Amino acid sequence: MECGPVLPDSLVLEIFLHLPHDAVLRAGLTCRQWLAVSRDEVLWRKLFYSYYRIPRSVPRHPAAVSWYREFRRLFDCIPCVEVQTLREHTDQVLHLAFSHRGHRFSSCSKDCTVKLWDTERLDGNIAMVHSSSMRQFNWGYTQFSQFNADDTLLLVSGVYMGPHNSSSGEIAVISLDNYTLLSRVRNKPYDVFGCWLNESHLISGNLHWIGNMTSCSVLWLNKAFQDVESENVNVVKRLFKIQNVNASTIRTVMVAHCRRHDNPDLLLDYEAQSQARRQKGQQQPQQHQPLLFDLGTSGSEEEDEEAVGGEEARLPTARFPQPSISGLEHVLQSCKNVGHTELAIESHVAKVMGRAHTKAPDSSLIEPSEPGDGEDKTYLLFTTGSLTYSPHQIGIKRIKPDQMTTCGPVLGEERSSDEFFDSLDHVIDIHGHIIGMGLSPDHRYLYVNSRAWPAGCVISDPMSPPPIAEEIDLHVIDLKSLREERRSLRAHRAFTPNDECFFIFLDVSRDFVASGAEDKHGYIWDRHYNICLARLAHDDVVNSVAFSPADQELLLSASDDSTIKVWRSPRMVRLAQAPRRLLRPRSLLPSWLNRNKNSTAASSVNGKP
Repeated sequence: MECGPVLPDSLVLEIFLHLPHDAVLRAGLTCRQWLAVSRDEVLWRKLFYSYYRIPRSVPRHPAAVSWYREFRRLFDCIPCVEVQTLREHTDQVLHLAFSHRGHRFSSCSKDCTVKLWDTERLDGNIAMVHSSSMRQFNWGYTQFSQFNADDTLLLVSGVYMGPHNSSSGEIAVISLDNYTLLSRVRNKPYDVFGCWLNESHLISGNLHWIGNMTSCSVLWLNKAFQDVESENVNVVKRLFKIQNVNASTIRTVMVAHCRRHDNPDLLLDYEAQSQARRQKGQQQPQQHQPLLFDLGTSGSEEEDEEAVGGEEARLPTARFPQPSISGLEHVLQSCKNVGHTELAIESHVAKVMGRAHTKAPDSSLIEPSEPGDGEDKTYLLFTTGSLTYSPHQIGIKRIKPDQMTTCGPVLGEERSSDEFFDSLDHVIDIHGHIIGMGLSPDHRYLYVNSRAWPAGCVISDPMSPPPIAEEIDLHVIDLKSLREERRSLRAHRAFTPNDECFFIFLDVSRDFVASGAEDKHGYIWDRHYNICLARLAHDDVVNSVAFSPADQELLLSASDDSTIKVWRSPRMVRLAQAPRRLLRPRSLLPSWLNRNKNSTAASSVNGKP
């Protein structure tokens, strides 16, 4: 039985404004009046900004219908509850990749196998459906995999162990109909990884040293298999031939299909950027600067842990030795018998020759898209460098429609005899060591993990790059404007020095971005608000994370602890545990408040429980 209101709504609201969110929700269960006040938009706007520590200049997500629902989305729809641990691998798990439908995913490991997993079992659990060992082909381990566009073929990249313990890369293509091996392609250096260009063609790399610190990277287009009809047709074609200087090489190739930008899956807060510039008196339209959100560390809980555990507590366990940065062995060996003067002369001559013998870029191919421009563009993205061997730049080459197949003339025939190299269409300097890249689902935004160099540093010796920060920066590059839109100082960390850095794979969903780290955690951020939402605990370095493209509330993480962990959102866990019989409608508030009682939730940051 409910009596009339004792306190006016304005007074109840004033009281609620001084309560934490969980107290407000519980108070709303008291009576209808308090329930109505507990949904007040002014109240939840204040709770939203204070709880998630978001700058007030950042507007609410354009798709959000209310502050209350937006608060609940960030609180209840994050895949931070561990529901399953897969232990079929016997060594470090290096990479995870979902199929485009989300019904399968693959995993690569130091145990030299690639495994396929089913995510659509009726019991809700994930199970392995196939495992292939690549040791019979002299592989040291598998390191990367990718499904083609129609999920019929799987590209698997690994490290091939040659004679005298030399190592290069190799790509294998596996049919997902009967798990047969269709083809193998050499891939040098091995951290080019390789990628699909379309359903039937993949891109690989090759490296030719033409000096102690000067080389030439060749990117090849390969047909995934040779059928009877293609016996008299090219199955491989050279795409690009690019000069490398100062011991740098091209690595980590990926393809972005930028199909119109009318409906991006993320609306960056450009209004907030303009407002922030006006407030600071820094409106400089002629020189673009990304909006910087410095969120500090992951919060007081982590700081307390460091204070208690000391320096040793934050260091990861020793990582199993793996080859250093590809191509570095050649440079180190060559430089032993060559003085600094000779190396400096070589670098200067290489740059002069490169300018004289490189085809000029076609500016029309890479011009930023105009508003309303509906032209489809395909970009080849990769890491490179010009100052030192550590990858510190993003190179961009546009792939023209006639380059999408191995048929026709080999690219480069249109160059004159003096134009030996292809130029980069666009370069974005990250000013730090790049250790990870990932594309948004619509391929408009490129997310880049990097470890920054000290501000104002000068590189005088290509073999002695600047020291790199332990904190990992996450950059956001808009492939429409071809410039960096946002860089945030984040919570994740890495500890290895320049010459031992390894790739940490990140992934991007519609609303979230996730990354591994060397501090034994995976991390999840909201793309719009730029806030860290959760930490996913492992027992060792987290190498890779992957969102399901069919459901962003399902996330996988792979670690050096030889496990793959499956994470689901509290909302999905609650639905899975609910009785299947029909129930009368009731409020979900009590179960939302008590979501952690029946599940093991990951640690979170920014003050969230």
